[in-house]
Amino acid sequence: MGLPIITSAATGRYRLSLGDLVLGETSKAVLVEESGHPSRLYFPRADINMALLTPSTRKSKCPWKGEARYFSVGDAENVIWSYERPKGSAAAIAGYLAVYPDITVEDV
Repeated sequence: MGLPIITSAATGRYRLSLGDLVLGETSKAVLVEESGHPSRLYFPRADINMALLTPSTRKSKCPWKGEARYFSVGDAENVIWSYERPKGSAAAIAGYLAVYPDITVEDV
């Protein structure tokens, strides 16, 4: 039995940036709540400038969500990740992006 994962549409509009570099803005973020972890926003690729992201060779596995692949932005390595084919209740985040604190997420 896996940890419960709950996804819902996030309210608000968010801007993602690294320093002065704006990566994108969206009002279509998904909020993921997972037992034992802080809530996290995931952002649709369509609203992020993917040309600014470089795919990394890093991958990780979550027993409840599946395999994550990572992206770097400039010199900031592996600061964004995505589940391409998430498992079960995490299906709503397929292809969405999550970020480490190196990336600033602000309400706009």
